[in-house]
Amino acid sequence: MPGTLPVPLEIELPPGWHSAPPDEVGAPHAAFVALHTASRGQGFMPNITVTGRTLTGSAGLHTLAEESVRRLRENVGAVEVVKRTEVGSSPAPGLIDAPGIVQNLRVQATVNGQPMELAQSQVLLVLENKRQRGERVEIEIALTARASRLQEVLADFKIFVAALRPAAP
Repeated sequence: MPGTLPVPLEIELPPGWHSAPPDEVGAPHAAFVALHTASRGQGFMPNITVTGRTLTGSAGLHTLAEESVRRLRENVGAVEVVKRTEVGSSPAPGLIDAPGIVQNLRVQATVNGQPMELAQSQVLLVLENKRQRGERVEIEIALTARASRLQEVLADFKIFVAALRPAAP
């Protein structure tokens, strides 16, 4: 069963991307998955996943980023943090205005029995849940692609992230 988001979001997909059932594409904990269908048949289809959870305690952004890397290592394989940047206090172009971290990762994975170098760009945002006063939530938006193809879909990912909005009540 797919994951759920603790706060509803409005999602708009850039042209060439289509939503897919998380269970059917191997992302059972994701609340939303989009595939770059123009890349079909190339061994690995770039994808965008959106997950979320309610935060307990006062974990900071860097702790949340490290937890995300740890989960990837446990579930996928070797992960190298290439770059990590805080965003939100002075909004970076293309990002919704919320405290967060953008981290770029290099991931060694096995896909269909073949070793593959993947690149993942993550945006981790911490939002106040307007429907539950005082509750903080983490939203993780991740673009995963072959390392050699990341630049081809990165602009679409920025458009996707910039269009994210909390859903109207």
